[in-house]
Amino acid sequence: MSFRLAAYAVCIEDGRVLLAHHVPPQGETNGTLPGGRVEQAEDPFDAVIREVAEETGCDAVVERLLGVDSRVIPAAAARAGVEHQNVGIFYEVRITGGRLRPEPNGETAESVWTPIPDVALLRRSSLVDIGLALARTAPVTGHVASVPVGGLIQH
Repeated sequence: MSFRLAAYAVCIEDGRVLLAHHVPPQGETNGTLPGGRVEQAEDPFDAVIREVAEETGCDAVVERLLGVDSRVIPAAAARAGVEHQNVGIFYEVRITGGRLRPEPNGETAESVWTPIPDVALLRRSSLVDIGLALARTAPVTGHVASVPVGGLIQH
């Protein structure tokens, strides 16, 4: 089994959420939350700020911790063909400066402010739905119930 600890930014402003559009090897764009792997000895709080800057070109501050999600992706569905656990730490983040731009030498082709009702129509990572559910429900425990996978949603 492989394991990944990641930090994700949920940036909501004026009824829109900031999404990073990745271009996977298959060539179809996927929307996801800005964020990614927490590096060795890095604090997840610092990782989410770093990831927002790298992927979007924007400066950000953490407003609060939204919650933690743990997913196990079966080997049959995992990209590497090996069972994979992803532990995601989700933060409410506010953009304070900078300008949206593609990630230099990275996977993010563009970052866009997307009206929240339009998210359901997008090809997207399940992380988007988890982050929006945490932001909407603000569970005291920081744990969101399982998010149903359907429509255009992907892991």
